[in-house]
Amino acid sequence: MKSLPLLPALLLTLGVPPSHAAAQDAPVPGSTAFCPFALPAENGTQRSINLGIVQYIDVRADEVKIAFGGGNLGAGHEARIPVKNRDEADAVLARLRQTAARCAQSTPGAKP
Repeated sequence: MKSLPLLPALLLTLGVPPSHAAAQDAPVPGSTAFCPFALPAENGTQRSINLGIVQYIDVRADEVKIAFGGGNLGAGHEARIPVKNRDEADAVLARLRQTAARCAQSTPGAKP
């Protein structure tokens, strides 16, 4: 199992160019504090997590686990994205990086 820290400042330095990621992953322009990332829909509910509060990511051949929102006394949460293999897990990680990079880009004249 590979555990990657996902500190927003670290992701901002990656400089990963945006790709053809889904429109539902569109961030608030220029915002590193609020950076929504859509999770797979579950039971008809679409949920997004804020990448600005992600603490770490576990990348495995069967799932990508995102730990976020932790605070005092273990108040954190986890989002689990099932995958079929390591290549698919790496693709999810790439989408996370791309979304974070787009959140870090400021757009002149855009209002959050």
